[in-house]
Amino acid sequence: MTMFTHDGQQMHYLDQGEGEVIVFGHSYLWDSAMWAPQVEALSAKYRCIVPDLWAHGQSQPAPASMRSLSDYAQHILALMDHLGIEAFTIVGLSVGGMWGAELTALAPQRVKALVMMDTFVGLEPEVTHAKYFHMLDTITALQAVPEPIVETVAPMFFAKQAAQTTPQLVQDFKQHLAALSGEQAVEVARIGRMVFGRRDLMEEVEKFALPVLIAVGAEDSPRPVLESYLMQDSISGSELVVIPQAGHISNLEQPQFVTEMLQRFLAKALK
Repeated sequence: MTMFTHDGQQMHYLDQGEGEVIVFGHSYLWDSAMWAPQVEALSAKYRCIVPDLWAHGQSQPAPASMRSLSDYAQHILALMDHLGIEAFTIVGLSVGGMWGAELTALAPQRVKALVMMDTFVGLEPEVTHAKYFHMLDTITALQAVPEPIVETVAPMFFAKQAAQTTPQLVQDFKQHLAALSGEQAVEVARIGRMVFGRRDLMEEVEKFALPVLIAVGAEDSPRPVLESYLMQDSISGSELVVIPQAGHISNLEQPQFVTEMLQRFLAKALK
C-alpha cells in the first residue's frame, strides 16, 4: 500500500499493474482488499488503483473539512493529480459507485468509463435513511458496533444463502464489524452519514456521455435491482447486468462472473 496525504490526513491506496488506469471504489464498511479477485486478474492488463475510503482499511479519518461524497470525489481527483494521471476509468461498488458518479459529474472530461455496482445515486429512501441514521447514532454513542447491529447489518451485504455458500466471507465480515471501536467507529459512522445523507444525482447522471455499466446482485437487499433499472433508464446508452446468486458484495460472492463482466466491458469501452 502507498500513502497520499490530503488536507493533513493520510489516504492509503494500492497501485498495481500497468496500462489504462482503473480506479476502484470499495463498499462502505469494507476496504480495498475487497477488490482482490478483480485486481489480480485485471492488473495483468490495466493499472489498478484502489484507495481505502477515509476511516476504512489503512486510511486515516476523513479531513475535518469533508462534508459530503462530492468532497471525497475532489480528494480522489487530487490523488490522480498527485500521480500525474489525466484520464481514468472508475469501477465502484456501493459508496464507490456513488462517489464515482460524483467524480464523473465533477470532471467528465477525465473519466473514460464508469462502472456502478450495487449502488444508487438518488436519495436514500426515507425508511432506510431513518433506520441507518439511528444505527449510526448508536455506534457513535457507544464508540462500538453492538452485537444486535452486527447481526442486523451483516446479512444485508450477502445473498440469502450466503451463510451456507460463503460462510467464511460472512463470518470474517461480522468479526470486522464487531472489532470496530473508539475513534475509528465514530469516524466510520461519520462517513456513513455522508453516504446515506447523500445528495440526489439522478439529474446529473442524465447528462453522462460515456460508456456506463450498471450491475447489481439479484439478491441485493439494501440496493434492490429496481434502483439499478431506474439508473439505467436515466443514463442514455448504459447497460445493465443482474448478477445471479449475489447480494450487495456481488464481486466477492460471484468473483469469476464479475471479473469476466468487467473484462468484457473494459475491452469494449477502452478500445
